[in-house]
Amino acid sequence: MAPELPSQIHEHHLQECLRALQETRTLCQEVLQQDRERSLNGVTGPSVDRSKSQKQLLASLSRLRSLHRNAYMVLRQTKQATSEARQEQDRLHLQLQNLYYQQRHLRGEIDACLDFPHTYKDIPLVPEEDYLQRHPEDADKDSHELMKLRLYDERTVREELEVKRKQLIAKKQALIAENKRRKDDLASLDEHLKKFIESSKPIQETFKKEY
Repeated sequence: MAPELPSQIHEHHLQECLRALQETRTLCQEVLQQDRERSLNGVTGPSVDRSKSQKQLLASLSRLRSLHRNAYMVLRQTKQATSEARQEQDRLHLQLQNLYYQQRHLRGEIDACLDFPHTYKDIPLVPEEDYLQRHPEDADKDSHELMKLRLYDERTVREELEVKRKQLIAKKQALIAENKRRKDDLASLDEHLKKFIESSKPIQETFKKEY
């Protein structure tokens, strides 16, 4: 009965090599046992059994060398494949580390953007409730989209107010110019009245005389 192979060896080429090694070892022991028996019995000369066993041993040694050579080639290929796999693993690991670094960097940038003191936060907008009362169709919008709409509405309202302000300023300037013109007309009228009064004094003196 052939001895059992180690349970931790599962590769077929290694199992074949171990079987051949065990067979060769068994043949060697048989040849040595035959030589001891021949020596004890004082037998000399060639023996058919020993010749047969020796031929089997040489054939087994030849097969063992061939299997050993094949196992060595498989080992080299396995080492090469292992080296390539390790290099690929190192490359993927480095790539993963770079992705982690980029992820941390992007998260930092996102946090910085979220914490940035945006100008729109300082704009005195109308309360959200008042805006939704005027625009109920925007009630289902998310907070970001709703803020954009409120800012757009605020800009539109302010532009309209700016137009009205400029119109009122123009109207005010026109009224100031009209008041100035009327004031100048009144001042001119006063001057004419003064001159008229001065020119009418001789007539008044004539009417004061008694005849």
